[in-house]
Amino acid sequence: MDFASLNPQAMRESIRKGHYTRPTAGISAGYAQANLVILKKELAYDFLLFCQRNPKPCPVLEVLDIGAVEARVTAPGSDIRTDIPKYRVYKQGELVDEPSNILPYWQDDFVSFLLGCSFSFESPLLQAGLEVRHITMGRNVPMYITNIECERAGQFNGPVVVSMRPFPAKDVVKAVQVTSRFPAVHGAPIHIGDPAAIGIKDINNPEMGDPVEIRPGEIPVFWACGCTPQAAIMRVKPELVITHSPGHMFITNVRDRDLAIL
Repeated sequence: MDFASLNPQAMRESIRKGHYTRPTAGISAGYAQANLVILKKELAYDFLLFCQRNPKPCPVLEVLDIGAVEARVTAPGSDIRTDIPKYRVYKQGELVDEPSNILPYWQDDFVSFLLGCSFSFESPLLQAGLEVRHITMGRNVPMYITNIECERAGQFNGPVVVSMRPFPAKDVVKAVQVTSRFPAVHGAPIHIGDPAAIGIKDINNPEMGDPVEIRPGEIPVFWACGCTPQAAIMRVKPELVITHSPGHMFITNVRDRDLAIL
């Protein structure tokens, strides 16, 4: 099946039925994808404040009502409990499960946050004639925990996580220009060049996702990543939090072009 051209509703149904279980880069091309964070309502205000104070890694696309499972604004007819290929369940900051649905874990006092994802600007990068290496290689995007600290909000604090895409030196400015138009899905990169400058010790060994080839003459370019909340969760250790598994995103009905600033 050509998942790249599948519309979001059909893609979510395919995921819900277990027909698609892989990372979602390149699928439902032209539609925005989202990171997911689900937590108890008593943590929701602090987390919303954390997102507002750290909009580069945590741009909010939608906040669901308490106990709601449908993303009515960005994906009518969806079910947040089943429509992601793989989830992560954290208890006291420890990863305890990576299920294909979270029906057994669901609680009526959960609040779900959908955050912008950089997969959403990959179609524009491709349309601009730029190669997106992890899509070419059929891999998950590489993600790294940096030494850049988020601004604290309530009990939430932690390091910024970044995703990386390499480009030939001549294409770096174009990549910056293309992605700068999409602040709702992380926007412009936060670092270009030397990984060590942001605390990355081994670019070939990402903490999340898969390594990709960096060819001679190419420069690594780093964008803030919506897996940043997972790093905060591991540091703060709430009783129970559920997220997407890195690279396994929620497909929305929002056109990526509608998120662009002209």
